[in-house]
Amino acid sequence: MSAPGRAANWLGRARTRIGKPTAADVTAGMATGLFSIPEGMAYASIAGFNPVAGLYAGVMPPIFGSLTASTVLMVTTLTSAIALTGQSVLADAGLDPHDMGNVAALAILVGLVMVIMGLLRLGVVLSFVSNAVMIGFSTGIALSIITGVFEDATEYKPAGHNKLVQVWHWITGISHWHTTTTLVAIATIVVWALARLVPKLESLALLVAMVVVSVGVAVFGVDVDLVRGIAEIPAALPGLSLPNLDAVPQLLPGAFSVALVALAQAAGVAPSMPNPDGSRSNMNGDFISQGVANIGGGLFQALPAGGSLSRTGVAASVGARTRWAGIISGVFLAVVVLTCAGLAERIPVPVIGGLILVVGGELIWGKRADIVMVWRTSKLSTAAMIATFAATTQLPLQQAIVIGAMLSLLLYCVQATRGTELTALHRDSTGTWSTTRVPSTLPPGEVTVLNYDGSSFFAELPRLEAGLPDLTGARDAVLVLVLRSAPDIPSSAMLKLFRRYAGTLHDQGGQLILAGVRPALAQALERTGLREVLGPDDIIPASNVLLAPLDQAVVRGNEWIASRGSST
Repeated sequence: MSAPGRAANWLGRARTRIGKPTAADVTAGMATGLFSIPEGMAYASIAGFNPVAGLYAGVMPPIFGSLTASTVLMVTTLTSAIALTGQSVLADAGLDPHDMGNVAALAILVGLVMVIMGLLRLGVVLSFVSNAVMIGFSTGIALSIITGVFEDATEYKPAGHNKLVQVWHWITGISHWHTTTTLVAIATIVVWALARLVPKLESLALLVAMVVVSVGVAVFGVDVDLVRGIAEIPAALPGLSLPNLDAVPQLLPGAFSVALVALAQAAGVAPSMPNPDGSRSNMNGDFISQGVANIGGGLFQALPAGGSLSRTGVAASVGARTRWAGIISGVFLAVVVLTCAGLAERIPVPVIGGLILVVGGELIWGKRADIVMVWRTSKLSTAAMIATFAATTQLPLQQAIVIGAMLSLLLYCVQATRGTELTALHRDSTGTWSTTRVPSTLPPGEVTVLNYDGSSFFAELPRLEAGLPDLTGARDAVLVLVLRSAPDIPSSAMLKLFRRYAGTLHDQGGQLILAGVRPALAQALERTGLREVLGPDDIIPASNVLLAPLDQAVVRGNEWIASRGSST
């Protein structure tokens, strides 16, 4: 095919992938774009960034992300957790968060990390972050959101670094609250609550509250701080912003933390918002799309971004059906910035503070069922959740992420160890197999069948070895160990245990037979020499017929016992 033909073919596939926007997509995109004004600016503000960078995070990242995402409704933009984690990374590196070169460097590095993880198909990594850890982390982030706007909502910034201590000081320091500022924030929350009572306005309640209270403040001449006092919003599209290359070595480790937070949050979008056309989402593809969004956004003054469940929820609730909703949200926000920048500057700061108190409160309230579920599940999961929450509210977020990842790994190891089960199988006179207790000693002159179910993780071996029968006096005894549920690639410690147990049993005059051995495990036994120790006839391969290897192993065991009797 000629070059023009290949180009035409590619354009045809791209056109099919993107499709055509529906009227509902246009409405959903406009609503999502407007929603990005208060939320994006507020998230940037509470993290110490220029609010304009938070606004711009709703322009280019949604366009790039929606064009390439496999989860077609996912809107890629700034979230509170990403903003706070990014600020923590820049602060730890001693870099100015208002320097757009530093912001661009961080966003592009985050994007590159995401793309590389997607290309390496590391989407499965997120499945190892436990639910308990994610709940503790997200709840801690929500509390950080709330404490971050205490000053905006009341003009009182409580002392203390720990977020729980700050909440206590804020509540007990009510006499320090500025009356007018506090009343504007309360009015914002009240209008939001009233708007939610109207079904057609429920999904736009934050936007309605922002507009109504901002207009009221302007009409009545209420003296409060405005956004223009924080930053000037230029009536222009975001310009090219080149990264500060000198900051790359300092930001690279933190970029992994920001990427992990963003990807972990986005992992919840696909299950919550399945593709309307019935196509399947691909987590690795979503990794790449978010990476592209960050690289493109970073070059145009945007803060790091990721798949936003709240912004995607707004689009879906207004009726989005295709990826055009996300694309239109970015384009429409750009138009609003071009034409209405002066109005955005007149948004009162306590209005944003009130809106973010609502957002943080909703996030915590929405986690109540998950928290109770973890609490009732296990003490270990509860401890991991509480520890992650404590780390998130006390330590820099990139350190809290590392602690959360380590706790997730610990939980996985403990659960894998506890999942080990050794069960004795007994066949009655009718040929029916049933489970029974594992004998404490291996009876001589008999075939004993044990079924192993576990991960062969090295930490489970002490428990497994303790559960195996004692071999003292096991003359002419045969142990059939069913390994159908064992992993294809066992740990070397597991193979070492098999070798040691088989040797001890052989010294006692008995024999070990492995049944239901799958091909990959059989190859491992061959490579490690264990096949020679047991004997080729004492490794029974797995079969499509469920109990056939077990029956064959029992027959082999009885034949071995009979041969021992005849030889004596």
